[in-house]
Amino acid sequence: MKSKNIKSIILFDGICNLCNSSVQFVLKHDIKKKFLFASLQSDAAIKHLLQFNYKNKDFDSIVLIEGNKIYNKSSAALRIAKELGLFWNVFYVFIILPKFIRDGIYDYIAGNRYKWFGKKNSCLFFVEEYKNRFII
Repeated sequence: MKSKNIKSIILFDGICNLCNSSVQFVLKHDIKKKFLFASLQSDAAIKHLLQFNYKNKDFDSIVLIEGNKIYNKSSAALRIAKELGLFWNVFYVFIILPKFIRDGIYDYIAGNRYKWFGKKNSCLFFVEEYKNRFII
């Protein structure tokens, strides 16, 4: 049985404006406080990724760690949406699409995210209210 106190970890591109906005969105809608966060550029993220022998040098994908499983790209995004409740969990229905289609759309957006949304020179500055939700 899965404990409700176990947190899932979202790893994100800390210099990407779209990614940072997405993290802010999840923070706002994660009523159960299920998620912890770390920038993919951080030592904490590297430590967690190494536990799964996962090498993501391009930082082109969101990564979700749930217990002893790791998800990326569309699978991670949809699993996160599923946990946000209310309206947002409806998007999980797209998990029925073949992964290559979901990830193709994800890759297109990820490949253009800096051009469309810009990027920061450094990682997200944390709002004090959410400071305990980030692992460093």
